[in-house]
Amino acid sequence: MEEATVKGQSLNELSQLCHSIAVEKGFWDEKRNIGEALMLIVTELAEAMEAHRIQDEENFREELADTFIRLLDLCGGLKIDIEEEIYTKALKNKKRPYKHGKIC
Repeated sequence: MEEATVKGQSLNELSQLCHSIAVEKGFWDEKRNIGEALMLIVTELAEAMEAHRIQDEENFREELADTFIRLLDLCGGLKIDIEEEIYTKALKNKKRPYKHGKIC
């Protein structure tokens, strides 16, 4: 995979890429446990937090990338049009009050 083939792709295209790699590596050989897949995403965020805590910038960026890879893989596996979902939710959020009505 060349760098130029990844940059500039849409989220849905990246989702297809991440999912196809996960399928190729055997992560979808059996029906995925969605709860487990979600917790693996959370685990990547926890690893990013630890890298941030110890000021390991390179690992921090890598763990954030892992988070997106797992999330996009899940979207690809579930055939979720994540671009449409983000757009729809952003419009919904735009209509909400300042700080969604919360004080803090």
